[in-house]
Amino acid sequence: MFTNFTKLCKGLALVLVVGHLVVQFVPATVPYLALIPARTIPFAWNLITSGYFELSVHGLVFSTVSLLFMGKFLEPVWGSKEFLKFIFVVNFLTYLCVFVTAIALYYITRLEIYLYMPFAGFHGVSAGLLVGIKQIIPDQEVLLLKIKAKWLPSIMLVLSIASSFFTLNSAAYLPTLIFGTYMGWLYLRYFQRRPETKIRGDPSDDFAFSTFFPEFLRPIIDPIASIFHRMLCGRSNVTSEDHDYSTSGAPLPGSDSAEASRRRERGARALEERLATERLVLPKNKDESQSDALDSV
Repeated sequence: MFTNFTKLCKGLALVLVVGHLVVQFVPATVPYLALIPARTIPFAWNLITSGYFELSVHGLVFSTVSLLFMGKFLEPVWGSKEFLKFIFVVNFLTYLCVFVTAIALYYITRLEIYLYMPFAGFHGVSAGLLVGIKQIIPDQEVLLLKIKAKWLPSIMLVLSIASSFFTLNSAAYLPTLIFGTYMGWLYLRYFQRRPETKIRGDPSDDFAFSTFFPEFLRPIIDPIASIFHRMLCGRSNVTSEDHDYSTSGAPLPGSDSAEASRRRERGARALEERLATERLVLPKNKDESQSDALDSV
């Protein structure tokens, strides 16, 4: 469980650690790195930099652990380049939405706290990665919790919203988690490119927006989601580079389900390979330790 982390994830974890140390030892860097809505113009680069450091130790631990564990399942399926692209896009779009929301809340309430509150942290991307886990291994049960992976993003949001009623600084993390979850789903649903199939996104019913909600709410959510889908996209769910995968605005029969099945198979295969590797490592380490003990005797 605590081995076989990818080099890319280790490198990104190092970036988070270094970023946290920088803002702890040089606090004057926070206004230049964190997203402070009143200063985002002209410091527009903090829409990017704000996601790659943590202001608190517990935030650093949570983000680093979630990156390492989720990354070792997602990166082998997506590839290193796509994994890094996902992190960059979701981080930027998440903090862009946080910026717009903070400005809107200021004009509605006239409270300057929304303008000068520093927003930072990798937890928005972590929420997006959790959506990736939901996509590739939806029916896999999480160890100890005995909960299927497809419910993890929903449970995380429910717990975060519930805890916000009992914490004073919920505005600093709750919008980031909500927008990170939605932007992760939006990217995977409509924009992630699949070179092996030339299909963009995941149009399967198992990954629809309504799957984040309990089944009894889906008849209500689906019509609303379809309206926003037509407003924002105005196109078929399945597209290719030359738009040969759709006919009269409807996806070709079986294309989305087949792609979703292949994606789940790749996720399950990656999980099985990780588990098999860990099973081989444990006996080997045990044998080595026994051999060392005999030698010492």
